[in-house]
Amino acid sequence: MQHTKGNILGLLTIFLWSTLALFTVYSGNIPPFELLSISFFIASLIGVLMLKKQKRSFASLKTIPLKAYIIGVSGLFGYHFFYFLAIKNAPAVEANLLNYLWPLLIVLFSALLPNEKLKWFHILGTILALIGAFLLVLKDGSLEFDTKYTLGYAFALAAALIWSSYSVISKTLTHVPTFAVTGFCIITAILSFIAHLIFEQSITPSITELLAAVMLGLGPVGGAFYLWDFALKNGDIKILGSLAYLAPLLSTLILVLVGVSKMTTSIALACLFIVLGSIISSKQYLKTIINLLFKS
Repeated sequence: MQHTKGNILGLLTIFLWSTLALFTVYSGNIPPFELLSISFFIASLIGVLMLKKQKRSFASLKTIPLKAYIIGVSGLFGYHFFYFLAIKNAPAVEANLLNYLWPLLIVLFSALLPNEKLKWFHILGTILALIGAFLLVLKDGSLEFDTKYTLGYAFALAAALIWSSYSVISKTLTHVPTFAVTGFCIITAILSFIAHLIFEQSITPSITELLAAVMLGLGPVGGAFYLWDFALKNGDIKILGSLAYLAPLLSTLILVLVGVSKMTTSIALACLFIVLGSIISSKQYLKTIINLLFKS
């Protein structure tokens, strides 16, 4: 039951991540690290409410092992830090494509975990989804890996490696309760604010921009991390890694629906590859997933 619940919450996390682009668009001119500090502040409040609901004191965060804090903060802050550096130091298309290697890396790295087996359909499905992500990121633009952007590409690869490693290592930390993410978010909010002061010029956000930042904290850059932690520790990490490619797909479709982007042939092909890849990689659980969808 926990296994199925983990997979469902993992899918919900992916849906939340798909709103990232939409709320980022509406966040307007808020600098990246200022936006992160606001979002992770909201995420921290979610964790505090979680502690209260579980009748735990704030001091409960002191019981979390230092190792878990190092892994958690490295994952949350490290990923976003290198991702934003990548966007600043390389063309967005190429940086995003390299960043979208993280779901594939999750599937591959999961083979290193005890009692985990990588089967042919996991690899095939993830590769098809990666092709879809490639088409999605490319759209009608050009793709050229220029050596002058090597540093930016390195940052994007670092981001992909950090998030995939964090996700796979989290699978081994089943003894660490999900409320520990509260501590990770608090430290990440502080580090993001420090990075903002070092790298950026502060702005006063408008009401719309501030609401978008709050929504990011409630969803894709905040609340989603609690769900992802539970999903990783209880669900099937290979399935979750493959399904993660639905995030950029759904994100693009949401932008199309609200009129920010337009449907193109490459987006349609991306839909086909990502959905096909996700179905193939989830082959052994397909019947269970269909039953869950129709029963709910």
